[in-house]
Amino acid sequence: MNLVIDIGNTGTKAALFDGKVLVRKERLGSDDPGAVSKFAGSMQIAGAIVSSVDDDPSELLSFLGKTITRVHHLTWRSRYPFTIDYDTPATLGVDRPAAAAGALDHHPESDILVIDAGSALTIDLVSGGTFRGGSISPGMAMRFRALHEFTGRLPLVRYRGGFSFPGRSTEDAIAGGVVTGIVYEINEYIRTFEEKHPRLVTVITGGDGMMIMSRSDRKMFFYPDIVAEGLNFLLDTNV
Repeated sequence: MNLVIDIGNTGTKAALFDGKVLVRKERLGSDDPGAVSKFAGSMQIAGAIVSSVDDDPSELLSFLGKTITRVHHLTWRSRYPFTIDYDTPATLGVDRPAAAAGALDHHPESDILVIDAGSALTIDLVSGGTFRGGSISPGMAMRFRALHEFTGRLPLVRYRGGFSFPGRSTEDAIAGGVVTGIVYEINEYIRTFEEKHPRLVTVITGGDGMMIMSRSDRKMFFYPDIVAEGLNFLLDTNV
């Protein structure tokens, strides 16, 4: 059994894999060893991988190393199924190449556009066996919150399934501006990259991924656990 720990900007996710099969996943309250130990329970863990975009996971790595012989801390120096062409690799959030690795495991030898629609909206390109980088912009919840916090009167709106477009109320105008704006943004990214890479495969993940895909007119594959799947793949690649 492989243990995957993904420490992100807004929380920690843990997953257990039996080979390539996702057995269990959970969002943990923290990344401290006690929470991870409780999640793993009595499972026999053969290997573990830790990815962190912010916190130093040294304490967790030390704890895991006491009982697990195969432990890997994912960094930009780790082994990936592509080269990384990025001017500042030390600042690259490793969840981005991890998602790309998971996408390539689903679509081997393809040119891949990976969209992660979470707290931030990241869009990354892998082509010709090289991770080319991409873009980072605010995610949906962040855009709603910014409109409320940086203005005097605009309300805090949360995503809901229906709204008039063009908006016939302030709440509908905000909902339409944020949701439709993100969809148009993603549609144009895909169209632009497909012009340069005609056989491009687009993969989307993240909490808002399914909703965005349902509103887009571009072809995408939705993989809700692509980061965890990529980390599981990279564990076997690196250890």
